[in-house]
Amino acid sequence: MRSCCKTLIQSSLPFPSLHNSKPYYLSNSSHVFPFLPRALPSFSFNSSTPRAKLPHTFHIHSTASNSSSSAALGVAISSESAEDEPQDDPKRDTVEHLLTNPDDISRLMKMERRQQGDCEKRWFPYLDAFKCGNGARLSSGDVLEAMAPYMMEERKERFRTAVKNRSYSVCLVVEGLNDFGNVSATFRSADALGFQSVHVINPDSSKRYRDNRHVSMGAEKWLDIELWDSTAECFQVLKSRGYRIATTHVGTDAVSIYDMDWSCPTAIVVGNEHRGISDEALGLSDLHCSIPMNGMVDSFNVSVAAGILMHHAVCDRTSRLGRHGDLTAEESKILLAEFSLRHSKSAISIAHEYAKRSKASTPVPKL
Repeated sequence: MRSCCKTLIQSSLPFPSLHNSKPYYLSNSSHVFPFLPRALPSFSFNSSTPRAKLPHTFHIHSTASNSSSSAALGVAISSESAEDEPQDDPKRDTVEHLLTNPDDISRLMKMERRQQGDCEKRWFPYLDAFKCGNGARLSSGDVLEAMAPYMMEERKERFRTAVKNRSYSVCLVVEGLNDFGNVSATFRSADALGFQSVHVINPDSSKRYRDNRHVSMGAEKWLDIELWDSTAECFQVLKSRGYRIATTHVGTDAVSIYDMDWSCPTAIVVGNEHRGISDEALGLSDLHCSIPMNGMVDSFNVSVAAGILMHHAVCDRTSRLGRHGDLTAEESKILLAEFSLRHSKSAISIAHEYAKRSKASTPVPKL
């Protein structure tokens, strides 16, 4: 049973008529469904339900139970995802795996992205288009309409609140960190404070720190993470997007973060736990900044420093602009669609089925 069932729901409801019956098991790889069959063993499920109405195909099979009690009923639900849905691998979404596998970083971002030089006034990475496997494209409105029946209102409201407070005007850059736990902690702070864009330069893949998903709390799922092989390449692209580069550095030429105007598009850079910011990054940056300290030590832990910098940036932007989040209505709608597509592993299948139904219902023009 362990091979075919990942989820097992046990119910203690009394079913006297089922004393001699075998419990039914339905296996599901990704979801728990809060219902039980009203009558067994005559309960049946139509596995031929069209995929246009249900994004998964379900199968029921009965399994012998080791329990001698007729009150124990085991139910699990098994689904087959659509062909284009990636297989569930619990290791794929850890921070360590993502930072050492750039292809999986790209996999997290669903809506089509702008080209590097396609930046008019300020940087926003997404186009209002989601490309389906059959070549069709959905707008953000289409994606939201497709996903709406499959999401609880509480979840939708949480997405709306998060997007309302999101900004690309200030982004975080971490350079050469050794400890994936520190990277995870910065991701968690960035998500909590409304920073959508995070850049990682040269993560040291020789270091292995396990179980850091508990540090990030899954924040990496909701961020736009970009990996870079070199500091020069990262800074060049950020400047082309309109950012000024501010590196954290304790030196005589460093400006206090309290004297900076954070309403300007800024990429804030924090460095290695031991060496700090590289000489290359210091030379290529537009300014150096520091966090004033009044104790006996002259440095913060890198993840703590990143949290302080981002929190102050939010406070400064709120005092100057009235709020930190600054996405337009169109950008907010696109990011809502992006979050909806990241919501669950079945989201892509749902969007694809919506595109198929839309194409099928489109009237053919008469010649």
